[in-house]
Amino acid sequence: MKQSTQSVSRLLHKRQTRVSDTVQSVPPSGIRRFFDLANELEDVISLGVGEPDFVTPWHIRESCIHALEQGHTSYTSNQGLPELREEIADTFLRDHSLHYDPNEEILITTGVSEGIDLAMRAILNRGDEVIISEPCYVSYVPTVIFAGGVPVTVATGIENDFKVTAERIEDAVTEKTRAIMINYPNNPTGATMGKKDLEEIADIATEYDLIVISDEIYDKLTYDGKHTCFSSLNGMIANTVLFNGFSKSHAMTGLRVGYALGSSDLIGAMTKIHQYSMLCAPIISQMAAIDALRNGQAEMERMVREYDRRRHLIISGFNKIGLDCFWGKGAFYAFPSIAGMGMTADEFAERLMLEKRVAVVPGNVFGDCGSGFLRCSYAASRDDIKEALARIGEFVDFDCPHK
Repeated sequence: MKQSTQSVSRLLHKRQTRVSDTVQSVPPSGIRRFFDLANELEDVISLGVGEPDFVTPWHIRESCIHALEQGHTSYTSNQGLPELREEIADTFLRDHSLHYDPNEEILITTGVSEGIDLAMRAILNRGDEVIISEPCYVSYVPTVIFAGGVPVTVATGIENDFKVTAERIEDAVTEKTRAIMINYPNNPTGATMGKKDLEEIADIATEYDLIVISDEIYDKLTYDGKHTCFSSLNGMIANTVLFNGFSKSHAMTGLRVGYALGSSDLIGAMTKIHQYSMLCAPIISQMAAIDALRNGQAEMERMVREYDRRRHLIISGFNKIGLDCFWGKGAFYAFPSIAGMGMTADEFAERLMLEKRVAVVPGNVFGDCGSGFLRCSYAASRDDIKEALARIGEFVDFDCPHK
């Protein structure tokens, strides 16, 4: 027995690591480093958290409590509660004139992040490429890599209000391209896309027979103009996997419930993976989502109006203190530039945290083209935003060497 144990030890010693090369190749989330640092300090105002500061509306919380009181603690169907899928189907028929079969074309997921992971694993063969516009949410590139795919990033910039163009996407298409990944309104920039922009992308997808993965979790947080659902574009319902959920619109981040809409073959493949890895989304969260769709419109609209007031406060505030910030039209993020401040975004964010106790996220964690920018969430109270702006203004005036 002793010799066997020593043999195993020698074998393990020879291995440099027991973690896969794929997982090792992906760095930890750049957002979390700043969250962890903020948690170690006192008197920190956080503009870094990508979640509503509102508490989930009471009637939605009450539906969770009632579900528990009634003993609803079991698994649901792998696809999710039929009632919730029917409510989602009715919502998209009413709002977008889109017909989704709740039995075959809708999957309830444990948040949108799980859904995107399922989609990548369902559609990608090893070496397939996915075109992703940057800056983008931090999980997009890793989910492609974990699924054996190759992320091909396309940069956007302030000169085009951080909107990806069809021309840039077409330039990135190769014979290995399998899908296009888009997110609008965008995390981290707050940019969104108009119908004409989206139609041009749809034309590229059709011409090259590409699947479009469209993350529209912030669709209800659109302040200027009307959100266009990608699936509603001519011919795109069959070639789009559309993601949405309740985290942002109804302040339900911790309840972890999202959904995917798509053709039966793609949703069926995603469900197959989901049933082995996750089984189902939590039943009480699904019941809360039903209540959110049926009764949550008024509270959602109230929160969106408040976000819009904060949007004007924070963006105009950044511009006044000398950090140029374009007017994002959606989500709840401002993306000010720190060009000319004499330091990288990482250095700026870390010093701002340590010296002025304001937490922001450096833009480069969302892609190289985010370098020189900060992501600042305005899902914070107006008083906190005002105080944060005052502290940032002091930092810019007295601590930035090249201002």
